[in-house]
Amino acid sequence: MTAVRDNKAESRFELDIDGNIAFANYRATPQAVIITHTETPRPLRGRGIGSELVKGALELIRAEGRKVAAGCSFVADYLRDHPENRDIMA
Repeated sequence: MTAVRDNKAESRFELDIDGNIAFANYRATPQAVIITHTETPRPLRGRGIGSELVKGALELIRAEGRKVAAGCSFVADYLRDHPENRDIMA
């Protein structure tokens, strides 16, 4: 699977799969990276791509020494279901 990348110009994390791009928009503040919306193209749904995208985004955020805040329900659910990320939650 392709790695998640941070498209800083668009303020979104992206994951290319089968010619489609799943993405997670974010807003960076001094306190945290707030993921405000995630979107998985229809052909990719039901394959765990959204979770893979969020997991990769969290790895990038952690690598930068930042904190994350959920600004959408998908990310809030992911963080609830993956308590190993509590260390970077704002």
